[in-house]
Order: sequence, then C-alpha cells, then structure tokens
Amino acid sequence: QVQVVESGGGLVQPGGSLRLSCAASGSIFSINAMGWYRQAPGKEREFVAVTITDGTPSYADSVKGRFTISRDNAKNTVYLQMNSLKPEDTAVYYCNVKNIYRPNFEVWGQGTLVTVSS
Repeated sequence: QVQVVESGGGLVQPGGSLRLSCAASGSIFSINAMGWYRQAPGKEREFVAVTITDGTPSYADSVKGRFTISRDNAKNTVYLQMNSLKPEDTAVYYCNVKNIYRPNFEVWGQGTLVTVSS
C-alpha cells in the first residue's frame, strides 16, 4: 500500500513563489510516475505536471515556463516549484502517484491549498 502526503501550500501575492512537496511511503516499488493536479473553486480537477521514470517532465500549457517539477528518488518525494504565481493558480493541489502501465494503481494525496491574492 502507498500513502502520499503533500505540504507547502499557503497564501502568496501575485508574482510570488511557493514550493510544494509530496512524500510517498509504503509499497513504492510500484510507482513510476509522480505528479501534480489541481482543482480551483467551481472547476474540475486538472493536470499540472508529471515526471515519469526514464522520461522528461511534462507540464500543462497554463503553467509551462513558470512551474518546475522535480523528484528525489532516494526520498520518494516529488516537488513542484511554482514561480510567477497568478490569481488563477489558486486551487487545491493534489499529489498523484501511479504506474502508467497499471491503470488500477493510482494514489492521491489529501491536497494542499494554494491561494494567490493581493
């Protein structure tokens, strides 16, 4: 069984930065993809970024050039560095871990709230 815990959310002004962390524990051998999704008030959950073993990171167009995803394999932790934040980035951010070849294996974190406002 895999568990993931996010941290790092908070309140930041437009143009500011935040760094989110997500640590996975348990049966982590099944994981080959770690990423982030977000859900803004009144909107559906959307893809933000993902990093896959032996692959290059992928980003949603809305965050490309501003957000950077990285992973520390030794710590089973994925990070999301968010720069040049905009009010429309306000959302609950969820960590997602999965195996892209095993559709039934997917674990979500509890979410961490990011609020971008002046």
